[in-house]
Amino acid sequence: MDFLHTLLVFFHILGAAALVGGWLAAFKTPTVGTWQFIGAWVQLATGLALTVLAEMGTDPVNHAKIGVKLILLIAVLVAAIIGRKKMKKGEDVPKGIAHTVGGFSLVNVALAVFWS
Repeated sequence: MDFLHTLLVFFHILGAAALVGGWLAAFKTPTVGTWQFIGAWVQLATGLALTVLAEMGTDPVNHAKIGVKLILLIAVLVAAIIGRKKMKKGEDVPKGIAHTVGGFSLVNVALAVFWS
């Protein structure tokens, strides 16, 4: 179980890196890149799996923290889906959509680090 937890945390961090890194890389010309889109799905899958593992353990789980992070991630995922659809159609991605993906992801990382 320890290896599975570590592996999930590894991929969870990679998903966050794809979201925030993609946002920072394209900050002057905001868009939603493919890796941001993939990162949002990776974050959701690994976050849910980590929550299941935590629930199976003996330590108490902070449901409020998980709930807030899930709501932010859903907003990120919806914005990433909208941004990718616009990119595939050849349309410009609105700055608000692109900054929602990156900004909310950054807030989510901050919550993970600072909310004990």
